[in-house]
Amino acid sequence: MEHNTIGTPPSGSIRFNTDSAKMEIYNGDKWWEIDSTSPQERTGSTRGFIIGGYQNSPVSAYAPISYINIDTTGNAISFGNLVAAGNRNAAGASRTRAVFFRANAPAKNTIEYITMASTGNALDFGDMSTEHDSQGGCSDATRAMIAGGYSNPGSGPYARVNTIQYVTIASLGNAQDFGDMNQAQSDVGGAASPTRGLFMGGATSPSAPARNNHIEYITMASTGNGADFGDLALARSHCDGGSNAIRAICVGGLNTSSATVNTMDYVQIPTLGNAIDFGDMTVSVYARATSTSPTRLVNCAGGSPSSPYNTNVCDYVQIASTGNAIDFGDTVEAGGSEGPTGCSNGHGGLG
Repeated sequence: MEHNTIGTPPSGSIRFNTDSAKMEIYNGDKWWEIDSTSPQERTGSTRGFIIGGYQNSPVSAYAPISYINIDTTGNAISFGNLVAAGNRNAAGASRTRAVFFRANAPAKNTIEYITMASTGNALDFGDMSTEHDSQGGCSDATRAMIAGGYSNPGSGPYARVNTIQYVTIASLGNAQDFGDMNQAQSDVGGAASPTRGLFMGGATSPSAPARNNHIEYITMASTGNGADFGDLALARSHCDGGSNAIRAICVGGLNTSSATVNTMDYVQIPTLGNAIDFGDMTVSVYARATSTSPTRLVNCAGGSPSSPYNTNVCDYVQIASTGNAIDFGDTVEAGGSEGPTGCSNGHGGLG
């Protein structure tokens, strides 16, 4: 039985397209085909990525992209290279394509992408609306969002911003305005369910006491400003986040005394509330590459204010439980790195 077409459907509406014989979902702007495939069908298992980074001793920016098979353990494998070396970027991904919002590169508003099932170098996607550094990122199957950061013209005062931008992952083009965060800040951790994006922690200025425990959220299929979600168990910036469709975990960072922490805490994404202690990472570092499957969260690399400055360690946890991290393997860079970005083709924003 065919029903009359409704004028403007509410976001999240589902229909069967009789022309394409595909199920579609309305994202608040247009209808998109529902992806019914799995990471196993595309890449054999959930593939996590370690993108770019920076080494403190000797000082150098990294361009390599590497990957891990999240469902197993083992060392990272070379994938290709970024268009421009750099670190402290943000990322988002669908089942097929990963999008990187670049920072600390010659062109600091660059967006690049890869096709995750293959290997090879990144390609140009478009540009961000401004040159910002140290944003947080999240995505669903359709959109990738970045939030916060600071102006990065090459010298201070590095004023923090509250802007949120997005791109449509399946098409190339420049970022568009989404809305604003509750406060201007940088170095936040991002995570998502299929409907909500979270931004966790951060710093409102370069000062260590300006680091905070704030969590806010957005509804990704629409546009608009962030809303208060709750608080982290520990105030910190330079933290990272990852999730399955239900639980988001915030990992590592720098506290209000500029000390690195091995803290992990978590929230249930469908409900509002404060974070709860999850356990500890195997290393105490900040600015890691975090990637997730529906069952696991893997952290790779990271930085420290003191020697040896960087780590090449990857460790993992089972998201549905709590407890300390377990060794997973090592990164491609033997000396490790800080500020790489992580993403996967099986994260919580994909269901």
